[in-house]
Amino acid sequence: MKTRVLDTWPILEWMNGRQPATDVVEKLFDESLAGSTRLFMSAINAGEVYYFLRKTHSERIAESWRELSATLPVTIEVPTADEIWDAALLKGQYPIAYADAFAAALAQKYRCPLVTGDPEFRSVPDLERDWIGSATAS
Repeated sequence: MKTRVLDTWPILEWMNGRQPATDVVEKLFDESLAGSTRLFMSAINAGEVYYFLRKTHSERIAESWRELSATLPVTIEVPTADEIWDAALLKGQYPIAYADAFAAALAQKYRCPLVTGDPEFRSVPDLERDWIGSATAS
C-alpha cells in the first residue's frame, strides 16, 4: 500500500477544478477508498485551506470545506508536540511557509512523498515529492 501526504496546494487546486490537480487528487481519493493508498493531511494544512477559502471566497465556501474534510478518505492528523518541533526545525532551515513545514514534516514522518505543486517545497532537499504540474521537482 502506498502512502501520501497532501499539501494545501493540491486541495485548493482540486476545489477550484484546476487541472492537472483535479485528476491527480480524485485518483488519490479513489485509490484511498479502494484501500490501495493511505492519505494523510496535517490539521494545520486543513486549517490553512479553511482560512484561505474564507479570506478569498466566503464563509459559506470555507464552511463547506470544513464539512467536506470530515468525509474525505484522508486522515487529518493533529500534530503532537514533537511534530510541532519538527515542523519548526524545517521552517528554521528552509524558506518555506509555516503551514508548509507541517506538510513536509508529516511526509517525513511517514517517509512518503508529499503531493504538491507548490514551488516552495523545492527548497527542502530531503523531501520526496509527487509533483503536480508541468515542472518536475522530485
